[in-house]
Amino acid sequence: MERALLLMFVVVGLCLTGASTNSGLLLVANKGEHTLGIIDTALGKQVATVDESGVTGHEVIASPDGKLAFVPIYGNSGVGLPGTDGSTLDVINLKTRRIVHTIDFGHGVRPHCPIFGPKNGLLYVTTELDKAVSIIDPQTFKIVGNVPTGAAESHMLALSPDGGRGYTANVGPGSVSVLDMVAKKTITVIPVANHVQRISVSPDGRWVFTSDTEKPRLAVIDAKTNKVDRWIDLPGEGYGSSSTPDGKWLLIAMPNANGVAVIDLARLSVAKTISVPAAPQETLIAPGGEMAFVSCDRSQKVAAINTRDWTVKLIDAGKAWMDWRGRGSLARARTPVPPRSVFESCVVRSSGLASSIAFSPHLRVGLFRFRRCAADFKSAPYESGDRVRIERDSSRLISKSHLTSLRCAGIGEYKYPLAVGILKCSVNDFSAGIL
Repeated sequence: MERALLLMFVVVGLCLTGASTNSGLLLVANKGEHTLGIIDTALGKQVATVDESGVTGHEVIASPDGKLAFVPIYGNSGVGLPGTDGSTLDVINLKTRRIVHTIDFGHGVRPHCPIFGPKNGLLYVTTELDKAVSIIDPQTFKIVGNVPTGAAESHMLALSPDGGRGYTANVGPGSVSVLDMVAKKTITVIPVANHVQRISVSPDGRWVFTSDTEKPRLAVIDAKTNKVDRWIDLPGEGYGSSSTPDGKWLLIAMPNANGVAVIDLARLSVAKTISVPAAPQETLIAPGGEMAFVSCDRSQKVAAINTRDWTVKLIDAGKAWMDWRGRGSLARARTPVPPRSVFESCVVRSSGLASSIAFSPHLRVGLFRFRRCAADFKSAPYESGDRVRIERDSSRLISKSHLTSLRCAGIGEYKYPLAVGILKCSVNDFSAGIL
């Protein structure tokens, strides 16, 4: 019987099945293709895909027996951004490679991070628009309860080793909620930074880690006091992290640095940095701790890291959503044409949202969080050769390359600290949005 192990991507969610890293299958939520990809880790390539029921799966978890995959359908935008609000979760049979059930939350909740309770076997899924974690019986596929988080944008969830405590990374508020998973209540909400992402717990349950996405540092929260105990300086801004089962190492992806920092958990400091392909975002440690898997979004690769000698092998994955202009939701966007006014217009594709941002030259673009951004813009010309993806009739995506002409116009919306603009473009007979 194949068993299951999870690796979640920000842009490509991923899960490994198999009793060992040599015999397992890696499950990938290919956001750019709206599919669940199945990777043979021994062959080092994707061997099959399963179409998802909607747009789009961000994360994936496999059942403990390795028979089913659970893929929440989040929507077409990023956390805290305007867009569609997903309301379902696909259940996929990994033997037949078909959707066998779709769980309906009944309204838009943007379901995102799925985790199985280590003791009770229940499935927990963040449902951030409800400011809650939903509880699902994986045998009946019924929603049996929820745990309020007391904060908006509770995007990611981590559980203590015994499953009694839950911790959510509340992205926009920059906080972490501490949850009593048994009593189904919020214990406290810990202020951390202006903006955080991803979350993990040390194997002994002592520390909780979350990344400050505006500074190259990792917050270390004391699980006893529920306060930030210290900060670990990183070579680049951190994102997803996970610990080896022996409690010796914590690996954290650094998207802008194209690297993975290896933190000594005894000293709580960076011991080494490993180079990986562009835009690493999430990490997963195999059960035995001998292998770590890192999603490398922009390059459509999974980096397999041997934790004994820190060597790296690459596995091909499916298409990421952000393969045109940048590194997933952490893209550093470039200007498609020379500036034609005080502000430059720059296209940023993030989680499928048709977006364009007008910003002052040289300002940093990351996670759609901007300072001193233009509230609107009139038009942005694009030159021959610009690559775009075109949505026709809101039903399917058609790739177009080397267009002879493309002209877009839109109005931006500014609400500190976000500046978001929706572009509508005309080319040939299509009404298109730049993704």
